[in-house]
Amino acid sequence: PASAGPARRAPPCSSPERAIPQETMLRRLCCSSSWGALNAVETAAVAQLCASHRRLHRCGGLAGIADEEASAACAEVLKDIDKAARAFCLEVAPRSYRASFSANYRALFPDNGRLYRVDVLETSLDRHSAIWVNGEKFELSPEALEHAEALQRAWIELGTLLDRWQAAQQLQQQQQDATGLFAVPFLASADSSAPAPPVPAASVAAQSASRAELLAALKALDIAWAKFECSYITELIAIEGQARQLVVRAMSCDSNLRAMHRHASAGELRAVERELVQLLGHMNSVANFKCKGRDDLGHDILESARRVLRRCDEARARSGRSDALTGAARDAAYVLAADVVSSYEALRSYLRSVGKCIERVDPHLCNNSGLVARLVDWEQSWEIGARYVLETPLLEALCDLVSQIKAAQAVAPQLEGMFEDCDVELFMVLPRVIMLFFAAAPTAPRAELVHSLLPHRFRPSTPSSAPGVPPSAAAAATALSPELRALSEQFEQALESLAQAASPSSPSRDAAWRLFVERAVFGTSSEADDAYRRLPPAAVQVFEDLMRELEKWSLELQRHCPQDWNQCSAVLVQCVTGRSRKRASPTFQV
Repeated sequence: PASAGPARRAPPCSSPERAIPQETMLRRLCCSSSWGALNAVETAAVAQLCASHRRLHRCGGLAGIADEEASAACAEVLKDIDKAARAFCLEVAPRSYRASFSANYRALFPDNGRLYRVDVLETSLDRHSAIWVNGEKFELSPEALEHAEALQRAWIELGTLLDRWQAAQQLQQQQQDATGLFAVPFLASADSSAPAPPVPAASVAAQSASRAELLAALKALDIAWAKFECSYITELIAIEGQARQLVVRAMSCDSNLRAMHRHASAGELRAVERELVQLLGHMNSVANFKCKGRDDLGHDILESARRVLRRCDEARARSGRSDALTGAARDAAYVLAADVVSSYEALRSYLRSVGKCIERVDPHLCNNSGLVARLVDWEQSWEIGARYVLETPLLEALCDLVSQIKAAQAVAPQLEGMFEDCDVELFMVLPRVIMLFFAAAPTAPRAELVHSLLPHRFRPSTPSSAPGVPPSAAAAATALSPELRALSEQFEQALESLAQAASPSSPSRDAAWRLFVERAVFGTSSEADDAYRRLPPAAVQVFEDLMRELEKWSLELQRHCPQDWNQCSAVLVQCVTGRSRKRASPTFQV
């Protein structure tokens, strides 16, 4: 029976301390919760649910749930379903399984309430779509797919009942409007525009969704939702755990490596460290979306970097003895090798820190900014190490060239400022200077750098069989192309001509070399022109011819393989300035 007085909204029945409506108590005593008509609170809740359900349909329904507007409309429907269930005082389907969720999901589902979420419903709709994590394909189990289909059936059934209930309400409103019109005498007339007779009450009742049907639909939806949520989130936690295994394995390998340092042999340590480097490469290929994601940077790069560091330390300790790595050359080699080792140690430090909060690691590893930053640093440093540290001839060529640039800075101090400021003009001067140094000594170690940038300008020479020459060195020997040989000969002629012209009585190749360096640095600026003012026109012409030829070669050096040239120029700037690559921020970020 309806209570007297105005209808009041019944409080939710989930809390035992809240009052239970008398009608609900009577229904429970009679062992039935479905008899009778909807009370005012229930009617209002169902009406609100119907309104939000219509808005979702106008946004495209579940088919358009990926759209922001449709997603917001769906969230309103789920909120109103929960309100309707509370209005009907329906018990919540058991959700004790949430206690076994991981910390991340317990934050999303903090209690055993309904807590309907749009993403769970969307997943049940896309139940046949694969889940891709870190390049691996995962699929839900047959049991989860069965629960997803059951949830969709319950959703469709509830939607059908809501449409019926809404249609019945509209018919009832038409009946009330028509009844009111016929009850007024002056509105009744024989005019053809008179209103239609009232809709029979039996027709309205037949079309409307009964209270029992609404209760059953809401209950079935909640049970189906709980079953799918349990299966889906449980499997998602397992998938995420598997996706994190790459980080976990790397952490375990790093821990083993630290523990083995006390008692293991060098061979055992090398094997474990090689495994760790392989894991880091795999992690880089999965997570490093900012670079190439290389996984082919091997342990030999790290070993070669450590050998170079030991060699630099030994050279520094015996500073008076002869060694290829001395002064600026030693410092250049040290900078590159130290970058390789420090980027590796930075990654190991990350693994130790993240082990304390592994649950915070996003299973999609590319979403972890701290990890990505360290992997970017690691790949860039090791890629340079693979080219300039692992290959001894190229390392010696780079060190030789750095020594020459340092000497040139003493002749033209402005060159030092260009390197410090990374001036745009530097990258016009640098290739010209490199080709000048090469032309001056085409058989010096620096020639290997030009060979790496212009391999088509060199050709293999006949391997030497002379005693004392290592087979590897003999096989790697190269010969200049006729064009490069002509450049070297042109340089010698120009140098000799300039030395004679500058001081006929006592030719000085050093003074002529100084003019070459200044002109290579200043180009055609007035600063360089002052150096040639005292030269005869014939000598200037010879010199200008050589500089034009050098300019042509400098352009080819930059354009043959721009990617290699950009890396080479960046490495040269790094070595000349002595600045190590920027390490990852000391503030820990997952």
